[in-house]
Amino acid sequence: MKKAFSILIILFGLLSHAQKTENIIVITTDGFRWQEVFKGMDAEIANDKNFNQGDSTYIHKKYGSSDFKERRQKLMPFLWSEIAAKGQIYGNRDLGNKVDVSNPYWFSYPGYSEIFTGNVDIAVNSNDYKPNPNVNVLEFLNQQSKIKGKVAAFGAWDAFDRILNEKRSGFPVISAFDKVGGNKPTEIQKLLNEMRDNSFKPFHEDECLDVFTHYEALNELKTNKPKVLYISYGETDEWAHHGHYRSYLDAANQVDKWIKEIWTFVQNDPQYKNKTTLLITVDHGRGDKVKSEWTSHGDKIAGASQIWFAAIGPEIAPKGEIKTDSQLYQKQFAQTIAKIMGYTFTAEHPVANEVKEVFEK
Repeated sequence: MKKAFSILIILFGLLSHAQKTENIIVITTDGFRWQEVFKGMDAEIANDKNFNQGDSTYIHKKYGSSDFKERRQKLMPFLWSEIAAKGQIYGNRDLGNKVDVSNPYWFSYPGYSEIFTGNVDIAVNSNDYKPNPNVNVLEFLNQQSKIKGKVAAFGAWDAFDRILNEKRSGFPVISAFDKVGGNKPTEIQKLLNEMRDNSFKPFHEDECLDVFTHYEALNELKTNKPKVLYISYGETDEWAHHGHYRSYLDAANQVDKWIKEIWTFVQNDPQYKNKTTLLITVDHGRGDKVKSEWTSHGDKIAGASQIWFAAIGPEIAPKGEIKTDSQLYQKQFAQTIAKIMGYTFTAEHPVANEVKEVFEK
């Protein structure tokens, strides 16, 4: 009798830890600082005529408050309502919760490579670097029988073809002004291609506006129903480099709205509802100590290694803002993505362990 009872306890434990996530959506918003995520609008930057685009009144009205919790809620309302209530948010350094990149460069290509390969390759030291020789977790997942052919990536920046090594990886990577739909685009895809190609191009041919990347990815989500989807928004970084704080905040606020749109869709679709996890993060941080350095990043900019991430989904316990002292690293995200999907990511290169805290109840 005792033996039978023990078996039942073991079986119950296995069932309670059964794999629930069947789909994952990874979202990045390039170079968006943890400072705004956790504290909202920075009044010192907003008041600086070098950065406020002559419209500090607008910035304060839309995003300002004497209470940092209200400021961050105004800036990213979905993050600080739904995800804070039902998911996890990491990286508030004011509480000792630290997340950093491990690579020594603190800019985009090495950061995205670290996110998806789980490895720091010192040779990956330029945004112009060749197609990534390191296998990425999306490529690994695309090799699994239940997922093969159901992986797609969309990025505003044209480097993603190289970062994710589209030719070798075997899944579509739509970046910058790449056309969606191939040789047989649907009417919606034709319209998306035309609007993107005929749009205002403030970042020239290197990067399209985020709105096009978003709706291309959303159309993919609704029509082809990928199991693994990556979306990279870029305007937070671009407007920061331009020193346009108003546009930087607006871009982040818009990304938050798009994340809400994606989550609302998946939670109302039979294939995705209660079977999909979102993981949201960034490729690098930005400067802080010297306010003029908020526009920049790289190894000469103090604080540019500091990042954050958030997650929501059936594998993610509803712990909200993580307030415990800890040190986590960007290279842990690849294995975390794999583990969320029920796999262990292996490659010829080293792969860092997952963020175990994500899975702890």
